[in-house]
Amino acid sequence: MREFQVTPWEVSGEVDYERLIERFGTSEIDEPLLRRIERLAGGLHLLLRRRIFYSHRSLDWILDEYERGNRFVLYTGRGPSGHTHLGHLMPWMLTRWLQEKFEAKLLFQLTDDEKFLFKQELSLEDTKRFAYENALDVVALGFEPDKTEIFLNTEYIKSQYRLALKVAKRTTFSTAKAVFGFGNDTNIGLIFFTCMQSAPCFLETERQGRAVPVLIPCAIDQDPHFRITRDAAPHLGYPKPALVHCKFFPSLAGGSKMSASSPESSIYTTDSPEEARRKIMNAFTGGQESVAMQRRLGGRPEVCSVYSYLSYIFEQDDARLEERQRACRAGELLCGECKQYLAERVLEFLEEHQRRRERARDRLEEFMVRD
Repeated sequence: MREFQVTPWEVSGEVDYERLIERFGTSEIDEPLLRRIERLAGGLHLLLRRRIFYSHRSLDWILDEYERGNRFVLYTGRGPSGHTHLGHLMPWMLTRWLQEKFEAKLLFQLTDDEKFLFKQELSLEDTKRFAYENALDVVALGFEPDKTEIFLNTEYIKSQYRLALKVAKRTTFSTAKAVFGFGNDTNIGLIFFTCMQSAPCFLETERQGRAVPVLIPCAIDQDPHFRITRDAAPHLGYPKPALVHCKFFPSLAGGSKMSASSPESSIYTTDSPEEARRKIMNAFTGGQESVAMQRRLGGRPEVCSVYSYLSYIFEQDDARLEERQRACRAGELLCGECKQYLAERVLEFLEEHQRRRERARDRLEEFMVRD
């Protein structure tokens, strides 16, 4: 198997998530931790129950603080280089659940600066436009306006820059090279950027004049940024942010990660019903070459993108999901049937989400903060 690569800007190969825990030095979200979350929240979100969110840093500390009455703030974000696809929504879905269950404030950072620096083809006007389009998807998920602040880095720079400078002073170029693999051809904006991504971790502590815990739900490729943040925090008098990491939403073409650079492998929140259905009906599956072989040998749900979509988000019922897996392996379920089942659920989700997304245009200013 080809060696996999996971950085904030590139994911390639077949990701071994257990090895990634070892490589990044994170901890598994184990059964006792899940039971503790369940007790405090009154239940478990699907993404926790099915171990899609599977890794963490200091989650046990965050829960300790919560039980002492020191409530945490949530922080997550998006790099606006294009329209939002379903993989981007996944961490936000858990974030929305955490906001509701723990009555937590959310800081949502849109890194229009980062995407301008990283994507040669994008102008600052492009990344700003995509940022506001992406923000509609955030609002559409039902976040509470009185507990949610959404901001673009270029529009909230005064409030963040002072904090970013503090992190920058504690971070050497050799550290950035070691963590991100930067070379002599890396533009100096990207070298500094991780300090901007650190800033929201300390915003609420500065505002309240006390140590406010921060929990960051994100895909595990973003963890390297926050390793630098966590290293700098104690030297600056701030608490280390805690993180919960999710696996990557699968590609419809097969493989570990849906990619915005391959539109046919991804379903976007702006896709028409026809586009979404076509992509699903052309998706990679774990099926056999013919119906006869499928009936005789059964399918392989463990490599099937359609089954992955169902298990990540689109089949809420655990018993039904287990039955689909059994029927697939037994040859009782054909790939066309499974694709049709998934398409119905994705189209139902998109129809409702797009309706909410359009309504969000009139409410967006309730969520945006600038300085």
